[in-house]
Amino acid sequence: MENEPFLATQTRPQLQPILEVEEDPDVSSTHMKKSNSGLGGLHRCRTAPAMAVMRDLKPKTPQIPKPESDDANFIIRQAIFLLFIYLSLGVLIYYFNKDNFSGFETHPVVDALYFCIVTMCTIGFGDITPLTPATKVFACVFVLVGFAFFHILLSGVVNYVLDLQENMILTGIKMNSKRQQQGFSAGDCIVDVEKGRMRIRLKVGLALGVVVLSIGMGTLVLYFVEDLDWIDSVYLSVMSVTTVGYGDRAFKTLPGRLFAVVWLLFSTLMVARAFLYLVEARIDKRHRSIAKWVLSRDITVQDLLAADVNNNGFISKSEYVIYKLKEMGKIEEKDILLICEHFSKLDRNNSGKITLPDL
Repeated sequence: MENEPFLATQTRPQLQPILEVEEDPDVSSTHMKKSNSGLGGLHRCRTAPAMAVMRDLKPKTPQIPKPESDDANFIIRQAIFLLFIYLSLGVLIYYFNKDNFSGFETHPVVDALYFCIVTMCTIGFGDITPLTPATKVFACVFVLVGFAFFHILLSGVVNYVLDLQENMILTGIKMNSKRQQQGFSAGDCIVDVEKGRMRIRLKVGLALGVVVLSIGMGTLVLYFVEDLDWIDSVYLSVMSVTTVGYGDRAFKTLPGRLFAVVWLLFSTLMVARAFLYLVEARIDKRHRSIAKWVLSRDITVQDLLAADVNNNGFISKSEYVIYKLKEMGKIEEKDILLICEHFSKLDRNNSGKITLPDL
């Protein structure tokens, strides 16, 4: 008994009355019956040996922690800090070399910041251009670094803001749906309940709405601040947010360039995100049509032979699931081979199972 780690601590208190009953023969019979009945209720726990094995096992190699996504607040702080350093460096270089740039001048600091934003957003109005070889090299390096920085860090910030907005909308709709359990709800047209997210068409509509709003804001500022007519205002606004920048029109006033510094930075990102949503909607539609076709068609003999990985003449549930996922394009053959290779490393005895001693 004492060698059984699971039973030792539980049977000792119950065996104590049996040892004491030998001193009193009058009560020995009745007490022994109770004790025997108590012992009859004891049995070996089926999980006791397994627990002992698991307790003695130690990890052979340290576990690799699961990669975690960066905190959203950290991403925003990092993006703002790097953007500040990047623009400050560009403004300083421009400010001390302003005589080596040609173009209409308003204020040295504002012109420098305006030139850096236009360069980083790859618009290229052409109203401020470098003249010397040194400033041309600076412009080349600045636009290359700015292109990568602009699309990686700032796009992450925009994605976070849009996802935060989507989560707020979803939370509000879920709260309203709890109040209205019966009848049709407007949230059904906004939320895809199965996927737990906004419908892709609505996301495209919201993104295009932001694009129209950005173009409208730029048009108003260009009309009232830059003294352009309505056609030229719309023309320059569209050419700016789409980063075309023909160069025949540009911001020339001090208030206009101050507005352009902020407006160009965010409107170009919004337009890029809107086009990404359009691509996502097209891909999502194609995936849904393929999944519908895969699940609706009947299985054939060729499918059975292709899905029968073990070559045993029938398809198991796991083989069927893997085959259908491959048809839908959710997984590829190389992904399955990598998982099988990892399984083989754990299954040292080639038994087709992973047991506790294999861990």
